[in-house]
Amino acid sequence: MAHAYTSGLRVSTRTVVPKTRRLPLRGQVLVSVGDRVEPDTVVAETYLPGPVHNVNVANALAIAPEDVPDCMLKQQDDAVEEGELIAESKGIFGLLKSSARCPVRGTIEMVSEVTGQVLIREPSTPVRINAFINGRVTELLPGEGVVVETVGAYIQGIFGIGGEVHAPIRLIVDSPGTEITGEMIDERCSGQIVCGGSMIALDALRKLIEVGASGVVVGGMQYHDIGALLGYQIGVAVTGGEEIGLTMVVTEGFGRLPMAERTFELIRSLQGREASMSGATQIRAGVIRPEIIAKGAPILGASERPGPRDGGPEGR
Repeated sequence: MAHAYTSGLRVSTRTVVPKTRRLPLRGQVLVSVGDRVEPDTVVAETYLPGPVHNVNVANALAIAPEDVPDCMLKQQDDAVEEGELIAESKGIFGLLKSSARCPVRGTIEMVSEVTGQVLIREPSTPVRINAFINGRVTELLPGEGVVVETVGAYIQGIFGIGGEVHAPIRLIVDSPGTEITGEMIDERCSGQIVCGGSMIALDALRKLIEVGASGVVVGGMQYHDIGALLGYQIGVAVTGGEEIGLTMVVTEGFGRLPMAERTFELIRSLQGREASMSGATQIRAGVIRPEIIAKGAPILGASERPGPRDGGPEGR
């Protein structure tokens, strides 16, 4: 039985789309207000601290904790390699020395003469966020990120899975009620956001992944097919982090559901145009819908921006 949930979804041929791009923790903003950005432009970056490892040097050298600093061959803030000698006892007449080696590559963060332990932190992991859309930076969020705006076509879906992608739109059916089948899929779908009508079956979806499609947009999909694809039943709370090889947006609901005529015709008009697409969905508080944003006309001046009645996003 099919279930449609499309009430209130936004579909616009032309609207101002603001996107807030925010780091998961404070970092550095790399662009300025007014900068033109592409979807892959890195707009901010930060570094996640690496895990900390504890080496009990006092035990390894069989010495008192307060003697550890005198036996250290590496000091606080020194870089160290995995297996490198970091401490060595003085031994007896220079013989019978004990030693301690570093278990991982990193930096010595602390040498304690109270506990006799040495803390070694692995290298930080860089985290970068990109602009996601073609547009212009309109606002800086110091230490956190930016707001990027563009003007273009905007389509919200009801449900999605997978992360952010950017690729040309390719429509492979001729009506909103037509199902995408495996016979319609070939190498020309590689690197494309493939759009169809009423539904895509599991075998066709797997073929899209096999040929390297970037995304797929359809009216409906069988709910149990999602579980079969992921290997687990997905919850209704938050999606967007799934790694299945492409991003999927369902515009109408679960089951065989013709894509809304307006949505289908808009996609038809966008054939071959670059689009940014996200499958992130959040049903609970702070609702997030999956979306497709097609590369549009040059940014309008503030006085030319379409209002909410255009059907586009009203906020961030």
